[in-house]
Amino acid sequence: MIHLSAEPVTHLCRGLRPGPCAWMSLSCLLLVAGPALKAQAQAKGALTGSAEPIEELLVTAPRSLIDRTGSTGSSALIDAAAIERSGALHPNELAVQVPGVWVSRGSGQEHLTAIRSAVLTGPGACGAFAILEDGLPIRPSGFCNVNNLFELNTVQAAGVEVFRGPASAVLGGNALRGAINSISPVPTSTSLRVEGGAYDYYRVSATAALNFGDQSLGLAVHGDHSNGYRDATGYGQQRANLGHRMRVGNWQVLTTLSASNLNQETGGFVLGDDAYEVGGLRRSNPNPEAYRDAWSVRLASHWQRGDTVITPYARRSRMTFLQHFLPGQPLEQNEQNSAGVLFRQGFERGALRGSFGAQFEILRGSLFEDQDGPTQGSAFLVETRPAGIHYDYEVDGLMGAAFYDLNWQFAERWRLVHSARLEQLRYDYDNRFLVGNTRADGTTCGFGGCRYTRPADRDDRFTDLAGRLGILRTLGRGEAYLQVGSGFRAPQITELYRLQNGQLVTDLDSEQILSAELGYRDEHLSVALFRQRTRNLIFRDADGFNVSDGRTRALGIEASVRQRLGAHRLELVASYARHEYDADIQAGFEQIESGDEVDTAPRWLGSARWGWQLAPGLDSELELVHVGSHQINASNTASYPGHWLVNWRAEYRINDALTVFGRVHNLLDERYAERADFAFGNERYFPGMPRQLYLGVSWRPAGG
Repeated sequence: MIHLSAEPVTHLCRGLRPGPCAWMSLSCLLLVAGPALKAQAQAKGALTGSAEPIEELLVTAPRSLIDRTGSTGSSALIDAAAIERSGALHPNELAVQVPGVWVSRGSGQEHLTAIRSAVLTGPGACGAFAILEDGLPIRPSGFCNVNNLFELNTVQAAGVEVFRGPASAVLGGNALRGAINSISPVPTSTSLRVEGGAYDYYRVSATAALNFGDQSLGLAVHGDHSNGYRDATGYGQQRANLGHRMRVGNWQVLTTLSASNLNQETGGFVLGDDAYEVGGLRRSNPNPEAYRDAWSVRLASHWQRGDTVITPYARRSRMTFLQHFLPGQPLEQNEQNSAGVLFRQGFERGALRGSFGAQFEILRGSLFEDQDGPTQGSAFLVETRPAGIHYDYEVDGLMGAAFYDLNWQFAERWRLVHSARLEQLRYDYDNRFLVGNTRADGTTCGFGGCRYTRPADRDDRFTDLAGRLGILRTLGRGEAYLQVGSGFRAPQITELYRLQNGQLVTDLDSEQILSAELGYRDEHLSVALFRQRTRNLIFRDADGFNVSDGRTRALGIEASVRQRLGAHRLELVASYARHEYDADIQAGFEQIESGDEVDTAPRWLGSARWGWQLAPGLDSELELVHVGSHQINASNTASYPGHWLVNWRAEYRINDALTVFGRVHNLLDERYAERADFAFGNERYFPGMPRQLYLGVSWRPAGG
């Protein structure tokens, strides 16, 4: 065991806004101050938290969702080895390894997610994806965050699972279009990894463990810092995971504590035709005043006895950020406190096996928005976006669900799977400020009223049912399947209660999706053809009202190939899909016609990796990433041509304990946009970074 100093963590926080960094030092002190105990064998398998599977002394509760979802549908696992090899600075660099998935990188650690969909940008569109840790949602129902992934320690994760297509029947609401599950690290050994690179980037990751009898304590800590490629876009972030394994009678117990902190200076869009190609504009930041501070803490305890699993959990998060993208730049502060319990009981009766269970969750969330000074711009903007408080509300929530999963082997080569989930979500909304769309002093704005509207206190209830039915047939070493499934997501809190333009009542329905999928998979190949339709799509109409009468449709094919040829490793993932509106819609100032392509939905997405051994102990990997051309506004009058990127990685094992490594991102120095958009009559972009070099060293002692 090595001594882990809190100094690298506290150093990462210096010069940034105060954040809860103290928990990092406390976790390290808990580790080094604990009793000195003899070493234990490593835990079994990447999905239970270790890198090298050997016999384990204590079996932990299952945290992977692949067993729960079964082999129908499309799922992928990015294992610990692939995560470490990628050295991802951002979740975007992991997502490219999965077909049909695009995590569009914003400024710093900000991002938007797309899984078999366009990049969704509405006020509650993030509710279309379930983001989980160890099988539990990291946020309560109704309180999603578009940047959810920066709350997860994907850098040190034991694995990241990605589910494509509706998974609400298995995972619940918000798994409308897909889900991402990070399996948190529970280290059983000591390691240290340090690296640095372009734009004053550096990162420190460390693990350590204490073991005694049938109990163990593992800690993983990680922090990184960058001054940013663009002006005033630096960030510092820290993450920690603490895991404790033990036995209580016949129960096997794994308790995990996860925490994250982000302090970020945020860059805004650069404006102008192809601005991402212009040297001076690429590095500029039109919003140097923008920032985002966020932290989160999650506690869960997985209790398993035979086929019974009970998991109580609690979560808390808070975020403050300047809405630099809005006239007047109001400051938003939001937070949530939530707790729940998940119960699952497995069974097996001859050829039939499955599980049933329930989940209950309570929530209290709040949002406060305030504008410090007058809005700059036209007389209309100045009058309708006043200074002072815009919103101040609190929402209490209650979610309850019951579910089952069945798997029936009805013939030698045939299986039938079926799942269903019934879920109810209730909100109790409490407006803590003036009702209506007046100024903070109660006076009326000109031009028809103030932009920001506060509805009166109200209660809302949403009851939804999702199901899936699939049939599978074994074909040699592989399996073919046909699956039909549905998904749902209830309206998010911001869609119901942060209203505009005098809308005092929302009458929103839960978004629904129906999907059919035909696929095949074996050890080396996975291919899926899908068709899906979405109804009750929530959007903001021409009056600025939140409504839920939109529809979309999609048709696509996804494939992945993985093969080893001697010293060579080849991986290819690709997808082609068309995402279209299925109704005539007047969204804001844009007239959308049925058949128009959904904006920010590339038809082509893909990547390829070629890894080979150059010499004993020396490995190399070349990666090619492609984002296809796509429309950047809903009316299809502006587009982005797409791009290709080349990345290179290498590592050299000096001995069993010491490895040096390096990476070059954007090897060919391509000028490209991480995200393209069109608004207020302008093309606008988040420019991609030029060529960058990163070097580092990792240490894992013998037996570690």
